[in-house]
Amino acid sequence: MAANRRVQLLLLLMSASFCLCTVQGLKVPSSNGNGNGLAPAAAMTQPRRATGWKLAEEQACRDDLTRLCPKHTWSNNLAVLECLQDRKEETEIAVDCNHLLWNYKLNLTTDPKFESVAVEVCKSTITEIKECEEEERGKGYLVSCLVDHRGNISEYQCHQYITKMTSIVFSDYRLICGFMDKCRDDINRLHCGSINVGDKDIHSQGKVLACLEKALVQEAEQQDQTHPIREECKRSIMRVAELSSDDFHLDRYLYFSCRDDRERFCENTQAGEGKVYKCLFNHKFEEAMSEKCRDALTTRQKLIAQDYKVSYSLAKACKADLRKYRCNLDTNMPRAREARLSYLLLCLESAVHRGRTVSGDCQGEMLEYRRMLMEDFSLSPEIVLHCRGDIETHCSGLHRKGRTLHCLMRVGRGEKASLQALIQSADPGSDYRIDRALNEACESVIQTACKHIRSGDPMILSCLMEHLYTEKMVEDCEHRLLELQYFISRDWKLDPVLYKKCQGDAARLCHTHGWNETSQMMPAGAVFSCLYRHAYRTEDQGRRLSRDCKMEVQRILHQRALDVKLDPDLQKRCMTDLGKWCSDKTDTGQELECLQDHLEDLVSACREVVGNLTELESEDIQIEALLMRACEPVIQSHCHDVADNQVDMGDLMECLVQNKHQKEMNDKCTVGVTHFQLIQMKDFRFSYKFKMACKEDVLKLCPNIKKKVDVVVCLSTTVRNDTLQDLKEQRVALKCRKQLRVEELEMSEDIRLEPELYDACKADIGRLCSSVAFGNAQVMECLKEAKKQLSQRCHQRVFKLQEVEMMDPELDYQLMRVCKQMIKRFCSDADARSMLQCLKQNKNSELMDPKCKQMITKRQITQNTDFRLNPVLRKACKADIPKFCQPILNKASDDSELEGQVIGCLKLKYADQRLSPDCEDQIRVILQESALDYRLDPQLQIHCTDEISRLCAEEAAAQEQAGQVEECLKFNLLKIKQDTCKKEVLNMLKESKADIFVDPVLHTACALDLKHHCAAITPGRGRQMSCLLESVQDKRVRLQPECKKRLQDRIDMWSFAAKVAPAEGFSDLAVQVMTSPSKNYILLIMAMGVMTLFLFGLLCGRITKRVTRELKDR
Repeated sequence: MAANRRVQLLLLLMSASFCLCTVQGLKVPSSNGNGNGLAPAAAMTQPRRATGWKLAEEQACRDDLTRLCPKHTWSNNLAVLECLQDRKEETEIAVDCNHLLWNYKLNLTTDPKFESVAVEVCKSTITEIKECEEEERGKGYLVSCLVDHRGNISEYQCHQYITKMTSIVFSDYRLICGFMDKCRDDINRLHCGSINVGDKDIHSQGKVLACLEKALVQEAEQQDQTHPIREECKRSIMRVAELSSDDFHLDRYLYFSCRDDRERFCENTQAGEGKVYKCLFNHKFEEAMSEKCRDALTTRQKLIAQDYKVSYSLAKACKADLRKYRCNLDTNMPRAREARLSYLLLCLESAVHRGRTVSGDCQGEMLEYRRMLMEDFSLSPEIVLHCRGDIETHCSGLHRKGRTLHCLMRVGRGEKASLQALIQSADPGSDYRIDRALNEACESVIQTACKHIRSGDPMILSCLMEHLYTEKMVEDCEHRLLELQYFISRDWKLDPVLYKKCQGDAARLCHTHGWNETSQMMPAGAVFSCLYRHAYRTEDQGRRLSRDCKMEVQRILHQRALDVKLDPDLQKRCMTDLGKWCSDKTDTGQELECLQDHLEDLVSACREVVGNLTELESEDIQIEALLMRACEPVIQSHCHDVADNQVDMGDLMECLVQNKHQKEMNDKCTVGVTHFQLIQMKDFRFSYKFKMACKEDVLKLCPNIKKKVDVVVCLSTTVRNDTLQDLKEQRVALKCRKQLRVEELEMSEDIRLEPELYDACKADIGRLCSSVAFGNAQVMECLKEAKKQLSQRCHQRVFKLQEVEMMDPELDYQLMRVCKQMIKRFCSDADARSMLQCLKQNKNSELMDPKCKQMITKRQITQNTDFRLNPVLRKACKADIPKFCQPILNKASDDSELEGQVIGCLKLKYADQRLSPDCEDQIRVILQESALDYRLDPQLQIHCTDEISRLCAEEAAAQEQAGQVEECLKFNLLKIKQDTCKKEVLNMLKESKADIFVDPVLHTACALDLKHHCAAITPGRGRQMSCLLESVQDKRVRLQPECKKRLQDRIDMWSFAAKVAPAEGFSDLAVQVMTSPSKNYILLIMAMGVMTLFLFGLLCGRITKRVTRELKDR
């Protein structure tokens, strides 16, 4: 029985025909060129019809058979045929043998009776396949149908029969059913028929098919299609490619082109099911691959790109999934859009992203073909068509391993649609390995920075982005990564993690359910823009994203902040402004900073998107990935608590600002933080905490004000006015007042944070403070020290600032910074507004830090230049100043110093003992301070600068001032040449007579004597000085030698001063008498004189009265 079956099968294989259709009008080429080639062929047809006829027995092929084919194949005609037609290309066979083989195949394919054999062998199969059962008999359509469905044939004999006969048919395009009729005109027009190897290989016409296939794929790449291939021929070409998809032997041109390469690369790969094709595809760019084979493989891949069914393995693996997710609705149009590989990939990828189940085999095949699309740009006809100029100009010679594609990503963004469509089809975001150029460039980075992530995981790309611009990143990887991310950022579906976590939120909030999943018309970045708008909404602003989705949105924002090109909305709206303002800003992160710097100059659409992004950064500064990396040391040391919070709310940036000058802070971090502070000045919305704390107050009290600095001034003015008026209820809410204080303190750190002041003083800064760095209020301090050299506009602004700082010392950044520890030591309980006053009181403490003491002195010098800069004095002398110093006030301007004139006026009234008690106390303090340091007396400095340099240079150079200069001037009074200086020294002497406390040198020398001899005397109004002077004259009292010497010196000075500057009027004379050390003696003499005059007058009056009476009596 087994033998019988073998005989039947052998006879079947020998005699069975593949009756596709009758080939009419074909002539077999003659060996002698006379057109009679059919004669010998006809002669040889007779034995073939005899039972048991064998090709091996024919004389024409016996030598070739012996030389080329194994002996065990001789008994099987089909095996002999396969052996001879699959010989090596350089091996020739006899011409008569060629003719014999051709006629044998022609007879097999033109004899209608063999259809009945197919009916008998494939009886059960035909019944199962309804399409074949319904085909009309006798025209070759039945066998053609069986070939179409050979993948579904389970019957062994039928499958073997169809497989064997297919190899015969595909050896010559003229043997394929209907092909010649449908493509004859195209073959002639394209001159594909001229491709003929001549007599050497008459039966192999694979080059004709190859020519048509190349013409077909080139047609899609040509814009001008003058002579397109007819549709019916196109379908035939694709149908042939599809039928030859399982066994590469059936693609005769590719088989001969790649026979050696197959042996080299795929020796152990079995033919069938498209395995050899896949193997060769994987080695396509190997150096050892022949160019001829590479070209043939590329043509095959291009056909697959046009119709996925040309890939046997892909069509088979994904057949069920395509039907399940309705990805191939139009089966009547094999080259319709639904048949394109890109559509299939988009449809199935969408299903995967949505969490649907796609078989593992199908996903594996998709991965292979996605990688294939990314490796060779030429497989995408749209790219070849639209990017030809860029390829020739910029990317020639880079076609291998996806390098051309990445080159186009870099330079060809003018034609983004084609590249975007390819990226959508290949979907490298789901698996970085699909992008071979990226994979090779980033391999070392992945091995070091991302080794904890499973290979192929979508988070690999995210990991690479997190390490962009770090020391672990290499330059080539950086470029490839950004080139890919540019396109991924324009379609949220290309980030599978984001898509998975946010698809529900996108449908709920962004109405994405109305968009087709495979649509390429979705606006770039539209969905993500919607998501991040909802990610940062507060509860009262509407619905928010789910927690998982918000975290993904934050991750994407952090990564996209690295490069403005990764934000599609931003780049689209700001393209013009980027070219206008930022063309020279090419370094990392500079473009966005540039746009923020020019915010007021941007067009409205760009200004809006930059403003929105900046507002988001203010809430979550971690979006600024580069800044976070630069600030990592200071964050770890000082801000780790707030950095670990999942919700930032502006706390991290506030912490960075507060720790801006810590030792861990580097230049990059400082520059980044300062830049953000400067940007915040442009709009109060850019300061998240300030916006949230004060938005209601701003709307109510400062409407229509946008700039943050103006809003701060507006609210601060309101708070100050409410405080001065002692209102029971402040108009500015408490939470806003607290945040307002934070903003004011931050603004005091850098002059650039106060735009009006900075603009007014920009020229002066360049002229006087060019070497001073911004930050730490250093520039502001420089301007203060050079105040006399400032331009009027700048001087006015600086004066106004100092007036505010003196009223609220906490806003004096340099003072608070330098004296930070001393404030903790001496003034921890002091009110913020009395901080300077507290520091002044403790200035001479032994525990006082020298730097802080120096800073306090600077502020005292400033205060003494104008009473308006000394709030305590201004309040205490509120009534005295207009009463005694009105002429000076009449000449004063609102924004320039009075150079100590008012304080000088009050000093004189202090000496005359005419001030109110509160004012007198404050002037006494000023006198005491200025007596120790001449720099605290502006008038003395103005008038005596030259004299001090000439007479007291050594004393003035002393690091610690303790009244040496004043003493020097007093002792050298006779040597002073300038009258104005002499007058100032005389005023000092006059003031010291009024109170010993304003003469610290004398007070120090006589401290013990005051305690022993004048303890009962109340200080003030010269009482203790008078006590000491009387003690000098009282011989019973023994004073300390130093005290006695100092007192005697003062007496001599006062006497000399009286001679040099006699009283100018009765009031001055009275003051001199009352302040004289011999006041009691002078008053006694004056009283005795008055008494003598009275007695003399009384005596004279009596005499006069008597004389008058005597005269009357006469």
